[in-house]
Amino acid sequence: MRKISNLWTTRAFAGSTHSHLVVAVLALVAVLASQAHAQNDRMTPIATPSQPNAIEIGTGPLPGATTPETWHKQYDSQFARNVTVATLTPFLPDSAKASGAAVIVAPGGGFFTLSMENEGWNVARALAEKGVAAFVLKYRLNQTPADMPGFEKSMREMFSATARPPRPESEKVFSGLAPQIADARAAFALIRKRAAEWHVDPNRIGMIGFSAGAMLTMATTLAGEDTRPAFIGNIYGPLASVAVPAEAPPLFIALAADDPFFGNSGYGLIDSWKAAKRPVEFHLYEQGGHGFGMYPKETTSTGWFDAFVRWLGMHGMLKLTAGGRV
Repeated sequence: MRKISNLWTTRAFAGSTHSHLVVAVLALVAVLASQAHAQNDRMTPIATPSQPNAIEIGTGPLPGATTPETWHKQYDSQFARNVTVATLTPFLPDSAKASGAAVIVAPGGGFFTLSMENEGWNVARALAEKGVAAFVLKYRLNQTPADMPGFEKSMREMFSATARPPRPESEKVFSGLAPQIADARAAFALIRKRAAEWHVDPNRIGMIGFSAGAMLTMATTLAGEDTRPAFIGNIYGPLASVAVPAEAPPLFIALAADDPFFGNSGYGLIDSWKAAKRPVEFHLYEQGGHGFGMYPKETTSTGWFDAFVRWLGMHGMLKLTAGGRV
């Protein structure tokens, strides 16, 4: 397992996956935690990195939040915690190869942390190299203890329960993600407002999310009202069936078969998209675990990014336009 931090994703995802999956993941916590300690992949507090290009998107401070934002390092990658003010960081392509397409990138971390480097900045840089404007969304998170020992203790206590939780209605799930959905909506609005400045086609703005970020991507698509993403990517997120809107965007999905969270929970989301006769592409990799993102690994799951870019091209998102405009 590459990222123990994504264990926390499961609790946030309980409403969109079958309850027996939650129980199975809880059983894995002790095993995976022992593996992380064996690898000495501990979370180490670090200073908040410089983010000179980060733009506050106007959704305001998280209501009731009292613990300030902090950062830590794990697996040589940077994570944010206790995010109370949402920001958007642009990664713009060279104007000579700007296609006009744009992607909002939503990192994962179970709504308790954000994998800002592996699932955010590194993804955005790679997309910009392909001519796609990328915008990393640092969305607001659930509050956790300020100190690292307290944070780790709270996570252990959270997963100490063994009762099988009920499966909430989708409306309740979306209500629980109201701040994050608001952040995503504001991100779409900001990019459209500054589309000319950033050489972005307002009609070719999509979203891609990882783990919890994939859940946010799906929630934004299904309950984000005015967001209207041109395309979406779900990278190792839950694949429960949903009610698909008539004009649902093309959907790209990547998952490893050995993902301990979603590898054996069915593929209802793909079936839902197909039943609605909407475009969907699904890559199931034999190995990769959960949270592979942009980490270099000796598994075919590392090919997800190239497949995603080819998929964007198939949907006309890489066609060069004059100055990135149509």
